[in-house]
Amino acid sequence: MTIGNRIVAAILAFAAVSAPAWADEAALAALFDQLAHAAPDTQPGLEEQIRQEWGKTGSPAIDLLLQRGREAIETGEIDAAIEHLTAAIDHAPDVARGYTMRAVAYSAAELVGPALDDLRQALVLEPRDFDAMALFGGILEQLDRPQDALETYRRILEINPMSPQAAEAVQRLELQLEGQTL
Repeated sequence: MTIGNRIVAAILAFAAVSAPAWADEAALAALFDQLAHAAPDTQPGLEEQIRQEWGKTGSPAIDLLLQRGREAIETGEIDAAIEHLTAAIDHAPDVARGYTMRAVAYSAAELVGPALDDLRQALVLEPRDFDAMALFGGILEQLDRPQDALETYRRILEINPMSPQAAEAVQRLELQLEGQTL
């Protein structure tokens, strides 16, 4: 399994689409503060709570499109996923999660340019989106840009210090880059 596929699988495993309600910035800020000081055993639960908050769109129709997009990715129906997620973005262009999920679908379809475009937009809308950053870092690695990927993973650790995936990536890339300077 390639790095990109592992990242896609990890994001899919945790992508959540919740009941209708707009994401509460105060709740997100509190969750991110807790995440910054989390113990290893509480970190995954806090990540999931943040994902659930990100999934609150305020629209049952958009929630359904996001859910259908996620399910289509999970079943390997990538073209259908892109269609559902594009419809969600067309109707709710301010929902960062739609861009992140469509980037996952584009990445699964090996459409790197569109995936990067969506990741950029997701991060404009939600600069703390550690899932978008993880996928971005994975793509940068695939593009043989280890220094840029390392910076991306370090940014994840600033937000989510106990992220085992980001910590592993930082360690691996530091060793790789150290070996290149010898």
